[in-house]
Amino acid sequence: MARNVTCGQATMALLESYGADTVFGIPGVHTLEMYRGLSATNLRHVLPRHEQGAGFMADGYARVSGRPAVCLLITGPGLTNAATAVGQAFSDSIPMIVVTTVNATADIGAGRNRLHEITRQSDTIAPLTAFSATAWAPEQVPEIVARAYTRFATTRPRPVHLELPLDVVTKPATFRSEARRLGAPPAPDAGAIAQAVRLLAKAKRPVMIMGGGACDHGPAAQALAERIGAAIVPTIAGKGAVREDHPLCLGAVLPVKATRDFLRAADVVLAVGTELSETDIWVDRLEFGGKLIRIDIDADTLVRDYPPDVAILADAGASLRSLVAELSPAKEPAGYRANGGLAGVRKAILDGSRAVATPSFGARQIKALQALREAMPDDGIVFSDATQIAYTGNTWYPCYKPRTWFHPVGYCTLGFAMPAAIGGKLAAPDRPVVALSGDGGFMFTVAELGTAVELGQPLPIVLWNNDGLAQIRDGMIKRGIPEIGVTPRNPDYLALAKAMGAHAVRPTSLSGFQAALKKAFKADGPTLIEVRQDAPYLA
Repeated sequence: MARNVTCGQATMALLESYGADTVFGIPGVHTLEMYRGLSATNLRHVLPRHEQGAGFMADGYARVSGRPAVCLLITGPGLTNAATAVGQAFSDSIPMIVVTTVNATADIGAGRNRLHEITRQSDTIAPLTAFSATAWAPEQVPEIVARAYTRFATTRPRPVHLELPLDVVTKPATFRSEARRLGAPPAPDAGAIAQAVRLLAKAKRPVMIMGGGACDHGPAAQALAERIGAAIVPTIAGKGAVREDHPLCLGAVLPVKATRDFLRAADVVLAVGTELSETDIWVDRLEFGGKLIRIDIDADTLVRDYPPDVAILADAGASLRSLVAELSPAKEPAGYRANGGLAGVRKAILDGSRAVATPSFGARQIKALQALREAMPDDGIVFSDATQIAYTGNTWYPCYKPRTWFHPVGYCTLGFAMPAAIGGKLAAPDRPVVALSGDGGFMFTVAELGTAVELGQPLPIVLWNNDGLAQIRDGMIKRGIPEIGVTPRNPDYLALAKAMGAHAVRPTSLSGFQAALKKAFKADGPTLIEVRQDAPYLA
């Protein structure tokens, strides 16, 4: 470590040593020493217009790259502004390290109304993180950062918060900015694998539910499914792990009643890397008529809600590969490959999924989604917001590669799509990336359009305009509740986008929509593409 380097400077170099290459944040008076450190590294700094945007951008960057992202935020409002994005990352198991300052050690908890003060800042963000830690002295920083990256590498990845008191930030660094050796995720227990193999080898109606924890292990999942003839049902986070046009893949159809009936009839269900949470299934509980095998890297998730007959606490990829290795190749077609395939099941689910789509406008949404799919290559990426067309897309938009459809599933926050897409585009600059947002959610983070303009990103932002908070409005109508607060006055979106330096277009046909997308992929900046729900060409 060079002489006269402060703790704040050394912390930035330490993050770089762990492989960080991009930092999202807005500088403030409390973080100046860290920005001094940034200037001495190769870390790219991205300036959002609001700290919530920083959090969503870091989230999107991590989702596409699979690597932990970094937010650098000021004390107090910097952290609380980003808290919603941190909560979304926590809910969806996204690795993120959130570095903030905090008031000087003597002031923490004192309530003296110091600048940006929260009396217990770490306690404020702790429920939205894997852990929140304060470095009371410079020498504690390397240990906290190592704990964060070890957690990212070995267990369920979730955001970590590191705060540095103002008097610690400016102290001389007493540590070397070098990454420590990290551990590996747990390997599957041989006995548990053997139990699972015995069940799967005998299964006549096996089903595999693939969650976000399995999204990077599609080849092993597909090999296992083909060996035992298992139907594959991905969750939203697992879309694309196995191509959705594979004969054994039914798509992300867990909310469909026909799928739930199908699972009830299965003699063995293998659930890999999934919580089977409310927002995966949209019923109180799934019913399994047969045996349940669960594989998860998170010990609590492994036994929560659905007690397994076999529990494997391990990395999903290693577990799937072990199962394939231990299962002898069948001499004859097994499972659904021996039972007439899945054509009848697929038809029942397809028919049932039409009812899951928004009843009044589902057909219009599906038509737009199909046009979007046709305009995108297999590796094209979509970031969707909490909006009706995205809820339909969770089922109806087919994915052929992992990490190509991202939705704010559990926390379900509005405003996610555009800033997350900005982060995703930074992680994959050579791949097409689209933000899919409703008019309500778009306004939550509209300021980040300026960030995309500043970055010169060729980013299409598909704005699905249904003139309000339609999901809530429809719920009010259905329940006989007066429509209160669900129809805000919208701006002229094309004029707004152009005023911020973006391109903007409102297509008048499906072919025009696809042409606008393809043009936007090559533009010199972002393009707002407004698609009105009531457009005649969607009828």
